[in-house]
Amino acid sequence: MTTASQEAGQDQRREEAPLDTLSPEERLFRMRHSAAHVLAEAVLEMFPEAKYAIGPPIDHGFYYDFELPRPLTPEDLTRLERRMRGTVYRDVPIEGRWIPKDEARAIFAEQPYKLEMIDEIEDDTVGHFRHAEFDDLCRGGHTERTGQIGAFALTHSAGAYWRGDERRPMLQRIYGALFPTQEELDAWLEAREEAERRDHRRLGRELELFTSSDLVGQGLPTLLPKGATVRRLLEDWVVTLERRAGYQHVYSPVLGKVDLYKRSGHWEHYQEDMFPPMQLEHDEMVLRPMNCPHHILAYETQLHSYRDLPLRIAEFGTMYRFERSGVVGGLSRVRAMSLNDAHIFCTPDQIKSEFAGVMRLVEEVYAVLGITEYSYRLSLRDPADQEKYVDNDAMWDLGQRVLSEAMDELGLDYVTAEGEAAFYGPKLDIQIRDMLGREETMSTIQVDFHLPEQFGLRYIGEDGAEHRPVIVHRGVLGTAERMMAYLIELYAGAFPVWLAPVQATVIPIADRHVDYANEVRDALLRRDLRVEVDDGGDRMGAKIRRAQLQKVPYMLVVGDREAEADAVSMRHRALGDLGPTPLAEAVDRIAGERDAQSLDPEPDGA
Repeated sequence: MTTASQEAGQDQRREEAPLDTLSPEERLFRMRHSAAHVLAEAVLEMFPEAKYAIGPPIDHGFYYDFELPRPLTPEDLTRLERRMRGTVYRDVPIEGRWIPKDEARAIFAEQPYKLEMIDEIEDDTVGHFRHAEFDDLCRGGHTERTGQIGAFALTHSAGAYWRGDERRPMLQRIYGALFPTQEELDAWLEAREEAERRDHRRLGRELELFTSSDLVGQGLPTLLPKGATVRRLLEDWVVTLERRAGYQHVYSPVLGKVDLYKRSGHWEHYQEDMFPPMQLEHDEMVLRPMNCPHHILAYETQLHSYRDLPLRIAEFGTMYRFERSGVVGGLSRVRAMSLNDAHIFCTPDQIKSEFAGVMRLVEEVYAVLGITEYSYRLSLRDPADQEKYVDNDAMWDLGQRVLSEAMDELGLDYVTAEGEAAFYGPKLDIQIRDMLGREETMSTIQVDFHLPEQFGLRYIGEDGAEHRPVIVHRGVLGTAERMMAYLIELYAGAFPVWLAPVQATVIPIADRHVDYANEVRDALLRRDLRVEVDDGGDRMGAKIRRAQLQKVPYMLVVGDREAEADAVSMRHRALGDLGPTPLAEAVDRIAGERDAQSLDPEPDGA
């Protein structure tokens, strides 16, 4: 027997378009959304006392958050997946309807997270979906039956705060991958396994590149000597490129008065992402979240003529941002970061040429590093968001027009993204894809008419009058930390010779060969190559394996024959045994690869 409200709900069934009439993207969204519901059903069957929260579709699959009586194990995921496959096999219908809030509260009376969501919904009715005996609160977007879900696998579980708020309960989030076919799922799982093999956090430990400590704090990694070498090489190289391109470099403080950031607008628009202020004698100070206010002050030290412009001020400047604890990790998301930053002060007529110059620099850097998987995103403001963005329609229209015209003139293919701009202006974000196809912003170029106005910047034009310059903000390498994380994964820890912390390991076969091994080391040192001698007591095979595991590009084995011939037995980590080689030739080869900034040769090309 049904109640009157249930009958009313039946009259408000949620009619959704048939699956076969939708685009592939829409069908996949519905498959993943429905799989999240089937997962929640399986969890409630296994843990009847579970409290379930939300379960949306995401890139590559879906997840669902639960409050459970105990931590999940890998065996639990296997059992849950088996239960899900049973529901898919039974091919039960998935039905939705609009129901009054009171009826929803009765259905979810034992589910506090659902009740909280019901209370937050402003409408008088809410969406209710049901398959088999499972009920969920939902806006819709599902397959018609559970048998249409596709190929899936539960991948892992992790902690997640309710509503992303560390003050709320910690839930267990179960992730699943889902694709239309088993072949697509298998390909993604294989790519994920490769991504895990390349995970910079694991490789960072194994290769002694960086470490983290609870005594320092989350999101504050320490680069160890090998990691510091990679960072220093990247910084020196990019600074050299910038000098050649006409940049002047400064060092500016990581602290500033709160008044500085109030003037720039960061305090108003960015305060939640800044560290809290500290009292220093009579001043309220804050760790800087951006370098631009300091570079603006450098510009202000003298009155500039149009002949001085463009003025390009650059710095590897350390910034501090209060990233939430749930997202920090490794080097890719940190709270202290050093940005390869620069601010170009130019006339309006110079914007496009300066933009083109930055793009040439980006393309040169990416080519040397071997970065090929990237795309362009024109990030615009959301006109409806008056809190996040400076309220100046004319300024935004001009900035977005100039930036899009500059990109069009260079023939760049790009997508637009509303709501991704900086608070003071539009920007070009260069999005790099990782092993799983996920995008991360690396390099940026921003056109800014706002901060010059805020600081009253000026230059004397050709007409003798004062004019307002434009600022082009740009980061070519991005932050050193994020770029290092990406490169560790791109190279799987095997840095090309010019970036490798150790470029060669000399391996004496026996103790009597150590003196000659030291001579070989000295020959490489004279060419400013980074080299170590493994003179420990292990056998030669163990030493070679140790160098391989440390991703050292070259291993130079020396014994009686090599010492007599002033030669080495040369091995390459990818190409294998290169045979006996005169010492001078071996040194020339390694130094030549370093100077050419060559990427590793492919084994097939040996």
